[in-house]
Amino acid sequence: MIDHISIGVRDLEASGRFYRAILEPLGLSQLVRRETTIGFGKRYPELWLNMRPAMPPVAADTGIHVCLRARTEAAVQAFHAAALANGGSDDGSPGPRQAAMTEYYAAFVRDPDGNRIEAASFPAKTEAAE
Repeated sequence: MIDHISIGVRDLEASGRFYRAILEPLGLSQLVRRETTIGFGKRYPELWLNMRPAMPPVAADTGIHVCLRARTEAAVQAFHAAALANGGSDDGSPGPRQAAMTEYYAAFVRDPDGNRIEAASFPAKTEAAE
């Protein structure tokens, strides 16, 4: 349904480093680099960073929330650790969560601009559970 998402950032270089670090455990890499934008994905750019130097920091109760799928709980933990090591802040430590339809394992971080980014791993369904 969704082809790609774009996130505004004030400092493209710093945000590029941050997103390269947090997306690597999720299997995404930098595919495109232009003067004012960077694209990440697996085979084509699914997540874009767009330079917006005049953009104010995102307030904690505003902005976007992007949830990215992780294959494993370990990938969620690596995403969270990479965010904290590269200028992000904790907005929900790795752990189990309850959604409307299922339980899952996730972590929430804020990027250097204050955007809320989540990594989530959903348990595989078993035949006994169906």
